[in-house]
Amino acid sequence: MSATQLFSAPTRAWFDATFPAPTPAQQQGWEAIASGRHTLIHAPTGSGKTLAAFLWAIDRLATAPEPPERERCRVLYVSPLKALAYDIERNLRAPLTGIRLAAERLEITPPRISTAMRTGDTPSAERQQMVRHPPDILITTPESLYLMLTSRAREILSSVRWVIVDEVHSIASTKRGTHLAVSLERLAEIATVEPQRIGLSATQRPLDIISQFLGGGLPQRNDWKPRPVSIVDAPQDKQLDIEIVVPVADMTHPEETVATDAPPGGDPAPRSIWPAMYPRLLDLVLQHRSTIFFVNSRSLAERLAGELNRLAGEDLARSHHGSVSRQQRLEIEDLLKRGELRAVVATSTLELGIDMATVDLVVLVESPASVARGLQRVGRAGHQVGAPSVAKVFPKHRGDLLETAVVVERMYRGEIEETQVPANPLDVLAQQIVAACATETWDVDDLYRLVRSAYPYRDLTRGLFESVLDMLAGRYPSDAFAELRPRIVWDRVAGTLEGRRNARILAVTNPGTIPDRGLFTVSLPEGGRVGELDEEMVYESRPGDVFVLGSSTWRISEITHDRVLVEPAPGVAAGKMPFWHGDAPGRPLELGRAIGAFIREIGALDRAEAEAQLRERYRLDGWAAANLAGFIAEEQEATGALPTDTTVVVERFRDEIGDWRLVVLTPFGARVHAPWALAARHRYREQHGSDVDLIWTDDGMMFRFPDVDTAPDPAAILLSPDEVESTLVAEVGDSA
Repeated sequence: MSATQLFSAPTRAWFDATFPAPTPAQQQGWEAIASGRHTLIHAPTGSGKTLAAFLWAIDRLATAPEPPERERCRVLYVSPLKALAYDIERNLRAPLTGIRLAAERLEITPPRISTAMRTGDTPSAERQQMVRHPPDILITTPESLYLMLTSRAREILSSVRWVIVDEVHSIASTKRGTHLAVSLERLAEIATVEPQRIGLSATQRPLDIISQFLGGGLPQRNDWKPRPVSIVDAPQDKQLDIEIVVPVADMTHPEETVATDAPPGGDPAPRSIWPAMYPRLLDLVLQHRSTIFFVNSRSLAERLAGELNRLAGEDLARSHHGSVSRQQRLEIEDLLKRGELRAVVATSTLELGIDMATVDLVVLVESPASVARGLQRVGRAGHQVGAPSVAKVFPKHRGDLLETAVVVERMYRGEIEETQVPANPLDVLAQQIVAACATETWDVDDLYRLVRSAYPYRDLTRGLFESVLDMLAGRYPSDAFAELRPRIVWDRVAGTLEGRRNARILAVTNPGTIPDRGLFTVSLPEGGRVGELDEEMVYESRPGDVFVLGSSTWRISEITHDRVLVEPAPGVAAGKMPFWHGDAPGRPLELGRAIGAFIREIGALDRAEAEAQLRERYRLDGWAAANLAGFIAEEQEATGALPTDTTVVVERFRDEIGDWRLVVLTPFGARVHAPWALAARHRYREQHGSDVDLIWTDDGMMFRFPDVDTAPDPAAILLSPDEVESTLVAEVGDSA
């Protein structure tokens, strides 16, 4: 029996007239959701899983008796991205209109279903209107849900019956996801009936952990029992067509290929791969209807969009990233949806499930740095049921080519990295406690139970919980914190908690998790928002400087303590490119181990066998295979060893000014190298009384020993497992 038999006649009539048949994600998803159980749907991009989540709730709204106006809000959709929220609001119009028209044809009273969106961009008047006249379907973000729960708007959420959490994988591994997990528990606490949770994702593993994150649990005295969650795993065979493109014969001397292609008598070619890459990228744009370029940093997005437009002699490409204003992002997304924009250069802002049916090619400029991210990005092309996803990857250098070869192979095999959920983030805990106490008085035991219901806090001890309460109530460990104001009142005799007078203001003015870096708002003199700039770039800028943001040129008129005032500077070609620090994603350890195993496998072959293996198994063309085989062979020849999943290579040498340097090569990624390097520096400083300079990347770390005559002992970077945590905690406070 088709799962569409579960629906009312108008819904069934609209679906059957619009689609040939339910997809596996829809067939299995509707059966699970109809049972009333919390449900996690895991299916690839373009499998119709978002409609699977929404259609059941829409059908229930259409057939249920109309409730009192204060109880209308019954469906809550939580999107990790504002852009995805806007996309969902637009895409809901089709089923809502179609079901209404089908009901009229069947002479059934058509349903009156309203939708509204609440994000940080929603005007105040619309928010107040929403409280007075709640919508049937509310679309929001994790931060806006938190704000609603901490304000008068929480009243309209008590009637929520279904909560749809989209792209679960993108937030489960972050403190933002922890923040949402607690908000879902606060929602369940005020709801008349516990809402059914429906989670959606295309790239997540392991499913049992993600399902527990979605559903939360029932904490016992010494145990934690997850709520039952039905897992719908519908891994449809998504057809991938991914090509790795190396546009030069030798990536260490790219100027030779460029010089060969250049007209005689021209300027000498620069030693960079970009002159060979830009024309190839432009050709791809011209050969396709709509192309999305994905890069790993906002500065590269701006630079690449600007260069494509310069080569084309017209504005073919726009840049799309988190520091471009909301108005520009919406304009870009709308143009792309309508097929009126040939190319967009984006960071992670477009990699989630936004429906871009006109996009027929995705280009990754550099490795996506993880299999999950790569699949999300490639899935933007062919974002329809049954359509293939066509993509090309352009590595920037040989190290990038190495990672790309492994990532693409694992993408074909669907080997997604395992999601790691943060454990007990105390900053998020403190924030949510203040917010909860700002709205009502809590029994300490009840609040502890609520917090522990969220999966990230399942192992939170009572002692740690009460330590956070101590801090928030003003009981500080030293006089150094004396100027901090208490945020809550803890009546230890009665066992109750309530917020102080300023608690609500504090909670609603700080809705998100603590940002990783400082950003300056870029605004027009009349108040329009252009975007954001990194604080370090602002410090290096002066009034009168011209820069590029959102593929447009701006002149700085004034710099204040928290914003940059600009005016348009069209036609000025000398604008400098902006930069943002902390932008690139770090390599997951699981991928690092896979790269190490790949190096060990290819390194054991001779040069000819290695190239043949790379062409046959890893789908590399001749130039790419030759570059990668040569890269591994040269390292083997230089050191006699390769950095693999079982071997760490340590090199030392004097640099051009005579200082000793120690280089540690491993494939394990910056998430391992950064704390390792900090801990090693701390121990060296304690032992020798002098400091060392250090840098780290995904491929290793380097120490510079200034004014040291003797060669550094490689043992200086070796740490005992027992001392790592204490050493790192002592050092991290003095680090950037």
